[in-house]
Amino acid sequence: MKSNLIASAVIAALTLPGFAAHAACMDPKTASQPAVGDQFAPLNLNQESLPAHLGGGAAEQIVGTWHVSYITEGSPSGQAFIQWHSDGTEWENINHPILGGTICMGSWKALDRSHVFRNHWGWLFTDGVVTGYFNETETDTIAWDGNSYTGSNDTKFYDLTTGMKTMELTGTASARRIAP
Repeated sequence: MKSNLIASAVIAALTLPGFAAHAACMDPKTASQPAVGDQFAPLNLNQESLPAHLGGGAAEQIVGTWHVSYITEGSPSGQAFIQWHSDGTEWENINHPILGGTICMGSWKALDRSHVFRNHWGWLFTDGVVTGYFNETETDTIAWDGNSYTGSNDTKFYDLTTGMKTMELTGTASARRIAP
């Protein structure tokens, strides 16, 4: 039994490609790689006719579940589901490889009636081992009906051992509300 487990582990290790540093919600490799297949294709979430979320401005309109598409350094870099909570916290699940991590979290605040600022954190992995972390800041503009937003983001990557910044990438986000 033990030899079968060891043999399986060796086979798995030999068949896996070498992984560079991967980030949980922001994979720096994807900025330079083309999209594969339908990885970045639009999702059909049956959202044809959402009622407007008019009301108390950005602080109320951002709360809910969203489908977000990211462009980093000019290339598609991921799609995510984000939940923005009324207590000023948010979490994200992105379509990156699971070994790099796919869940990140952060906090947000309304800047005015149509803008929110997000401060988002995640871990960086190399071969499944935590080797760093990243911080993404993003300012989003919510559409007048509260059913979409667009934003600009800046992501800084840090080495876990030294705390030194290793990379910085900029990008954009566009999102559509997912109806309850």
